[in-house]
Amino acid sequence: MWILYAILAAVFAALTSIFAKIGIEGVNSNLATAIRTMVVITFAWVMVFITGAQGGLWYITPFTWIFIVLSGLATGGAWLCRYRALKLGNVNKVTPIGKTSTILTMLLAFLFLGEPMGWHMVIAMALMGVGTWLMLELKKSKGKEAPQGAKSWLLFAILGAVFASLVAILGSVGVTDIDATLWTALRTMIVAILSWLMVFTTGHPRDIKAVSRKSWIFLVLSGMATGGSWLFFYHALQIGNASLVVPIDQLSILLTMGFARVFLGERFTKQSLIGLTLLTLGILFPTIVGMF
Repeated sequence: MWILYAILAAVFAALTSIFAKIGIEGVNSNLATAIRTMVVITFAWVMVFITGAQGGLWYITPFTWIFIVLSGLATGGAWLCRYRALKLGNVNKVTPIGKTSTILTMLLAFLFLGEPMGWHMVIAMALMGVGTWLMLELKKSKGKEAPQGAKSWLLFAILGAVFASLVAILGSVGVTDIDATLWTALRTMIVAILSWLMVFTTGHPRDIKAVSRKSWIFLVLSGMATGGSWLFFYHALQIGNASLVVPIDQLSILLTMGFARVFLGERFTKQSLIGLTLLTLGILFPTIVGMF
């Protein structure tokens, strides 16, 4: 069953971006993030009670709370930037850049945490870097054209990756004495607060009345897909080997690209397919080496 759970986790992770891209059309990206986050919070706390981690709330130290807030702010920055990037750019461009957060995390862990940097990690980073660069040469989607000035999607996608890497580093430094599911739920609450603050400070609270039924449906579905991915991933880890479950979950990028082609009409060139292959190899390379 762990194989099925791992595959379902990857499927739902891939659907997250697809649903978000559809739902965010005509909606302010900060408002879309805030709406989606409310759904994710529900799933996050469901996981807390499933694992019985809620009792850990009483044992969180002030030091840990500081890093919970910092990681929540970093997560919020990652989600807000990613949604903005998805609104302006194509899924098959934004998603690969998001995966480069793995490269940044490796570098930051090496520079600031003193974690070893083996040859296999250097090769993995090189493969992911080259693969991502090649994928940026995609043809324009057959679907609707992005609005004028949409080239800024690249900046937001990069910022999203930077913030995502900071989440991992902050978790490694200061959030090691509480359950991971409880940490996720608490930092998601910080994300919700940050998202709604962004909505109100940018003058878009009234826009919620103008959100179409279609956008509501797909934004909620995006949040549910994130929650579903978390739940299935957790169940897979409970009964399977992490060294096998994690690689299957990482393959969600292949599903994301496939869904982007089928549901959004986004096309690939031969060069971008080579890039996707290299990126996938880079993601899986450390695990493959570890198995031998």
